[in-house]
Amino acid sequence: MRGDGDGWVVGENGTRHWGKHGAAGLLLRAPSADGEPTVLLQHRALWSHQGGTWALPGGAKDSHESSVVAAVREADEEAGIGSERLHVRGEKVTARVASGWSYTTVFADAEVQLDTTPNGESTELRWVPEVMVDQLPLHPGFAASWPALRSEPLRVLLDTANVLGSRPDSWWKDRSGATKALLTSLADVLPRTVELPGGSFGWLREIEAVLEGEARAAQFEDMRIPVFHASGSGDDELARRAHEGSALTALVTADRELRARLPTTVHVLSPSTVLGWLD
Repeated sequence: MRGDGDGWVVGENGTRHWGKHGAAGLLLRAPSADGEPTVLLQHRALWSHQGGTWALPGGAKDSHESSVVAAVREADEEAGIGSERLHVRGEKVTARVASGWSYTTVFADAEVQLDTTPNGESTELRWVPEVMVDQLPLHPGFAASWPALRSEPLRVLLDTANVLGSRPDSWWKDRSGATKALLTSLADVLPRTVELPGGSFGWLREIEAVLEGEARAAQFEDMRIPVFHASGSGDDELARRAHEGSALTALVTADRELRARLPTTVHVLSPSTVLGWLD
């Protein structure tokens, strides 16, 4: 069905871009059997614009649509995947031209590699390991934006006491029980795509939780949330761990003194950001 966004925007130099109101595409990640990120790509039909290349499912936005609505709708039309199994994480404008036309990439996760059904705009739909995406003949627009969209393996350290303390829910009455409930909830939203401060992306498979004091009595065993008991100060243990290794690292805390002790390469995520993952 044609919408009111279907059509070309022609620039002063004659360049054409599809979508009278701009366009949007869905960057959908899902874990492979071994937990590594894969991306759903569309092999564009030869008759289409830039046919024969690989890109994200997507297309023109209608005048009444947000970028998220348009991207999810287009992905459903072109790949047969419904919105009920997607978890939208955010969006980023990845192309903008003088005519005012823009392309927005909506990034989302699925818990598993969903089955797909191609329509006439695709010759193939494929879950591609993220590390292999740039080995395919990509649509020029997607190729230009891909370096800013790809994820890196992300290590996250959790200042568990600080995160619990950010919620006024009487957690202190049962520190071990509240700790177990928090870690259980976080484990259930992994793996996932995480947008980091500055706009880069990480693929998060596990969270390292540091426990101190009475919280160490929490009975919790889940490979997605390895637990470390601080023998003394939890801040000391977190700072020590933050200085270990060379992987892309983020620490979840609102503690300014702890933040000042971190390497400059470590990203800081607020407790509210991480608790928002549970919504």
